[in-house]
Amino acid sequence: MSTIYETISKVIKERRSIFPASYIKKEIPVEVINQILETANYAPTHKLTQPWRFVVIRKAGLAKLGEELGRLYKALVNPQQFLQKKYDSFAEKTSQADCIIAINMHLSGKIPEWEELAAVSCAVQNMALTAESLQVGAYWSSPPLINDLGDFLSLGEHEKCIGLFYMGYHNEKPWEPNRTPMSEKVKWIEG
Repeated sequence: MSTIYETISKVIKERRSIFPASYIKKEIPVEVINQILETANYAPTHKLTQPWRFVVIRKAGLAKLGEELGRLYKALVNPQQFLQKKYDSFAEKTSQADCIIAINMHLSGKIPEWEELAAVSCAVQNMALTAESLQVGAYWSSPPLINDLGDFLSLGEHEKCIGLFYMGYHNEKPWEPNRTPMSEKVKWIEG
C-alpha cells in the first residue's frame, strides 16, 4: 500500500500538458468536471479573497468559442499578418476538446494583483493534478486573445480572463519530463 506522499508525488510527477490534437471523442461526465473544479476551491488564497472564477464551455459552446476567437483574431491582427491557418486553428482546437474552462480572476482590490494571480495559478494546478488523477488530459492555454473575451464570458467589472483550460480524454502514454536536477535550482542558508 502506498503512502499519501507516494500517491501525491506520483500524480505530480506524471502530470503533463496534453494538447487537443491528442484528445479522443469521449465525453467527460459533468461529475468529473465538478470534481476537477472542486479541488480548485482549496488553493491557498491571501486574505481569503478566493479570486478564481471559471466558465465551463461544452457542447455547442465550444464552436461558439472557436468562432469568437477567430472573429477576434481577424478583427485585431494587422491584415498583413493575418494567417488563414491560424484563423482556422481556433475552430479546430476548440472542436477537439470535450470541455474548455475559461480561467478568470476576480480582483478584490484588497491585495496586489500578483497575489490574486498566484492564487488562481494554484487553483489551476489543483485542477491539473485532479485531471491527471482522473485520467483526463488538460493544458492551460493563454493566447493574447483572452484579453478580449470579457463580453463573450460575461465577465464582471473586476474580472479578467487569464487562460483557457482545455480538457479531453486521451490515449497518450506517459513520458519522461524534461527537467534539470533540482539541486541546480536550490540554495541553502543554514548558518
